[in-house]
Amino acid sequence: MLLKEWVAMLLAGGRGSRLGCLTKRIAKPAVSFGGKYRIIDFSLSNCNNSGIDTVGVLTQYKPLLLNSYIGIGSAWDLDIEGGGVFVLPPYVGEKGGQWYKGTAHAIGQNIDFIDQYNPQYVLVISGDHIYKMDYSVMLEFHKNNQADVTIAAIQVPWEEACRFGILNTDENGRIEEFDEKPKNPRSNLASMGIYIFNWPVLKEYLIQDSQDPESANDFGKNVLPKMLKDGLRMFAYRFQGYWKDVGTIESYYTANMDLLADNPEFDIFDENLKVFSKSPILPPHFIAAEAKVKNSLVPDGCVIFGEVEHSVLFPGVYVGPGAVIKDSILLPDVRVEGGCLVNRAIIGESSVIGPECQIGYGCNETFNPAEITVIGDYINFPKGVVIEKGSSISEWQDGELKIS
Repeated sequence: MLLKEWVAMLLAGGRGSRLGCLTKRIAKPAVSFGGKYRIIDFSLSNCNNSGIDTVGVLTQYKPLLLNSYIGIGSAWDLDIEGGGVFVLPPYVGEKGGQWYKGTAHAIGQNIDFIDQYNPQYVLVISGDHIYKMDYSVMLEFHKNNQADVTIAAIQVPWEEACRFGILNTDENGRIEEFDEKPKNPRSNLASMGIYIFNWPVLKEYLIQDSQDPESANDFGKNVLPKMLKDGLRMFAYRFQGYWKDVGTIESYYTANMDLLADNPEFDIFDENLKVFSKSPILPPHFIAAEAKVKNSLVPDGCVIFGEVEHSVLFPGVYVGPGAVIKDSILLPDVRVEGGCLVNRAIIGESSVIGPECQIGYGCNETFNPAEITVIGDYINFPKGVVIEKGSSISEWQDGELKIS
């Protein structure tokens, strides 16, 4: 039996339905972000930066691309002997099998995986948040408080508090109340979905929860409230940095645009906690003499003949002569032909915007989240198509749009 102080379990099976056509063919953690990354890169990089060498990645919804992307974890320096990255999909055992029903059920189905390392602690994290965090600092907090459970928490705007598990603590940070997505929150201290458990304690509660036919098998709804009710030592670790749940089109768009600030709150160039990724091997980007690029991220493989302003481009993007890209996100291998106008839009991977198209037509100068236009993956628009602001297009076939 291998002995580890701690292992990480990364929940990466979410569908991300609120991201619409961006997650039509891939899981939310596999969605591209920030010019060269995928969302899951941030959690895996945090594990590397925190000294964690054993990570179980629990996948479920449309996992093919995600599984291939993770591979053996070499991009995050996690391909090591005696540890590494392990993709853990649902499986059939001697008593049958089933899909992961909830976050606690997903971890509970992998007790054998965790037990083979006999860890003192288990870190449970999500693969669909944007942040940098040294989990080892949180572990020290957990030890110093002799805690059974530590929950990372951050203050969120009051109007968003109803979307999260809300914590109320005493002056020492010990959790007194946990309310999952309350209609009328009494606090704006929100759970980040990052937990450290003493493994023997968690294992016991996972087994109990699996035997309860009334349980939704979820940490926030079932396991954590039961632990609190039983008087376990539960503490909130207050996180002060940037953290974004990119679960909606607005939050995804905003988090990408945040990277373009002169002094961004979330700095991907910060060397203290590097973000690693599995990047494609492409030639350097090319910006033609007549092109204009302002306040944008332009990675390898891009070819720019037109204008790009305040936008995030991904590898392999082509912008033709006379095309104007403004306040937009162009995912990998997008091709925008000459004379196009793309305004406040998200263009899905490998889509082609034909000559003289207008995407995001009618946007106002001031930002309005309802005006974000989303075009799905592998869509090929012919010449002159006009897509109005706020549209979400998942398919284009025989001249007809399919609005998702």
